[in-house]
Amino acid sequence: MNLEVLFTEYKEESISGRYLTLDHIKPLLDKLNTNNQVQIIGTSVLGEPIYSYQFGTGQTRVYLWSQMHGNESTTTKALFDFINLLNGETDFAKRMLNTFTFYSIPILNPDGARLYTRANAVDVDLNRDSQDLTQPESRVLREVFESFKPHYCFNLHDQRTIFGAGTTGKPATVSFLAPSYNEEREVNENRLKAINIIAGINHELQKYIPGQVGRFDDSFNINCIGDTFQFLGVPTILFEAGHYPGDYEREITRKYIFFSLILSFKLISENVLVDNRFGEYLNISQNNVVFYDFMYKNVKINYDGIEIITNFVAQYKEELIENKIQFNAYIVEVGELENYFGHYEYDAKEQEYSDDFTNFPKLGQKANFYLNKNVKFVNGLIKS
Repeated sequence: MNLEVLFTEYKEESISGRYLTLDHIKPLLDKLNTNNQVQIIGTSVLGEPIYSYQFGTGQTRVYLWSQMHGNESTTTKALFDFINLLNGETDFAKRMLNTFTFYSIPILNPDGARLYTRANAVDVDLNRDSQDLTQPESRVLREVFESFKPHYCFNLHDQRTIFGAGTTGKPATVSFLAPSYNEEREVNENRLKAINIIAGINHELQKYIPGQVGRFDDSFNINCIGDTFQFLGVPTILFEAGHYPGDYEREITRKYIFFSLILSFKLISENVLVDNRFGEYLNISQNNVVFYDFMYKNVKINYDGIEIITNFVAQYKEELIENKIQFNAYIVEVGELENYFGHYEYDAKEQEYSDDFTNFPKLGQKANFYLNKNVKFVNGLIKS
């Protein structure tokens, strides 16, 4: 099975980039709704519909949801790519549809998706609301869990560009977690199933993105939905779509999430989860906060007549402007910054910093500046 070829063939070309709302996916849902497979299962705080799409006729029930955080759209794109694959005519697709019944919620948080915010319309993080269930979106997710009675849960997210796989200087392009079900972070039969799936996915992904797979922190928090569902006895896997070099639109990362979904269900269907791959799982590099979007090294700063050579970093802020996401770089830290990396790094070789306002990089200002007054940087990058 050639995963690259499958992605090229089944990628849903009508959706791309970071800003993904119901407006973008509604035509896809309408197209899929040939026999009432698409349902409105609830509404958001602001009254937007929450849609489900159910497909497959197999005995193993799988529950998948994406955009619980509204500004995390990469896994939604990959989910539609995967749906396209299973609606194709390949032998693999037929086998998957005969083995599994999939229940998906492509955008759980439509208000946050439209506003491009992590939280919902009243600033509640739905992934911290799995016990109190104060929000309509949280209640929809839980009600489906209780009625559908899944054998597996897939909790699909994005993570920020700050995460690296270990401390190697490689980004965590895709990260996973088998959430804990208790404070002691013990491994029971159900958690081991999730662990074995992740180990199997990682084994294959290393062929494509060696050293760029991370393992998310497994500290127990019963308010998180993954921990809750694991506590309730259902093997649950957290997917985190992260950064691939230069891929701020997450179109390359999207491909590896697509690969990971295929590999997950291939592993489950082949019934190879009886092994104990906990050691392999622990060998996946832990997610670490080690990256900034921009790092400028060995910069001369003349501050009140005192010259120092130092480093500074900038980070993109994703800003929704006229229904488009703009990546605007702001200076966030100045100092030695040991053990940190930049997705973009520039060695100034002791060139002197200046900008239109000051002669030192000020925290919070836009990353527009000069080095030696002749190398101009605009929004973090050299202006050619």
